[in-house]
Amino acid sequence: MAVAAVSVAAAVMTGCRASDTGTGTPVSIGVPRSPGTAAKTCSVDSLKTTAYQAADRPVGTGTGAAIVQFTNTGATACALRGHPTVAGAANGSPELNVPLQVTPVGSASPVKLTPGAHAWLKLTFVQVQGEGDGYCESGSAPVIYPTMVIGLPGAGAHQVALDDGQFAECDGTLTATAVSATKPS
Repeated sequence: MAVAAVSVAAAVMTGCRASDTGTGTPVSIGVPRSPGTAAKTCSVDSLKTTAYQAADRPVGTGTGAAIVQFTNTGATACALRGHPTVAGAANGSPELNVPLQVTPVGSASPVKLTPGAHAWLKLTFVQVQGEGDGYCESGSAPVIYPTMVIGLPGAGAHQVALDDGQFAECDGTLTATAVSATKPS
């Protein structure tokens, strides 16, 4: 069962292909490429990923919301696009990923990153309430993850820790903006 869960999590986190409704034919969901005009999709190796707590977050005592920043560390321009897949890395280990249900917010368009440029997305969790161990309004138990694994279409999976704490969430669900050239708050 654990092996099956890891396989499912790995498939969820790669997120590079989707099924064309009606035909079952795989189609690419990465950044469209046209000769000479569009940058190729950023590779896992060309991105540095960091995360910090958002200034604008829901009321409560948990993380609430986090900003994930992607920096192009490569020598050439590349592009990112789409909404992320998100999994909590149990014990900080990507092999023990727990995929979370993501509700996409806003539309997605390509973000071209020149070397050293940044793109961002915002994750908003169901907030933990109370002090100490906290509680979830739904009655479920709060969960804390030392790291999250963020997948982007065509750009692979990126394990990231908060720069000032751990990810705390309720109910295994969150909302996520598409990757953007505009830094969210």
